Amino acid sequence: MPIDQPEHPAEEPAPGRRLRALRAELAPADEADPAVVTAFAAGRGRLAVLAELAAQQRRVIASDRRSLLLLATRCADGPLGAWFAGLAEGENAALRTLPALAAACGPAPAGAPLAGCQAYPAYLAWLALNGRPAAVAAALVANFAAWGGYCATLAGALRRFHGFDEEACAFFDLFAQPATALERAAAEALGPAGLTAGPDLDAAREYGRLLQAYERLFWSTLAELP
Repeated sequence: MPIDQPEHPAEEPAPGRRLRALRAELAPADEADPAVVTAFAAGRGRLAVLAELAAQQRRVIASDRRSLLLLATRCADGPLGAWFAGLAEGENAALRTLPALAAACGPAPAGAPLAGCQAYPAYLAWLALNGRPAAVAAALVANFAAWGGYCATLAGALRRFHGFDEEACAFFDLFAQPATALERAAAEALGPAGLTAGPDLDAAREYGRLLQAYERLFWSTLAELP
């Protein structure tokens, strides 16, 4: 055994364990991948659907960015405020990648808001006003894990079947990173007393289930496009 390796690894802090358990609890089953994602993975996806996705995401990201900034101000005196602000900056980066994706997908749709696609940002805006910040952070970590997996699948399919370059795939690549780094940062921001086993954890489960439901609604709305 190397001399610098402890005989017994340090126990993972409670917030990290609870975040990981919540992510596993809320993770969608493998067979529940959205039809849009599975179609692209099989080489049968329609680029017109992704053109609509890009149009809807412009609205989603603009709303989510404001919601995250509001959450940051609600806990501005603590590390969690910086964590939410960092997510908001990530939304800025995502917004900059959308034009290349939209251009690669072909003719732009009208861009009118689709209720099923805009339910997620509407709920996040509600959480920004009314949610318990620690619970919102935990729910977002769980949701981003699922979203990131879908984005990774789409990025690979677009390169393989449609010849998209790095710039055209940048939007999906940005979100396709493993959730572990985000989870660690959230656990550190929550601190030892964060996400207790009481009200915060119960609220995180509630928020997470609804975020996942609105995520599924986003994808099913795109799947129903003519």
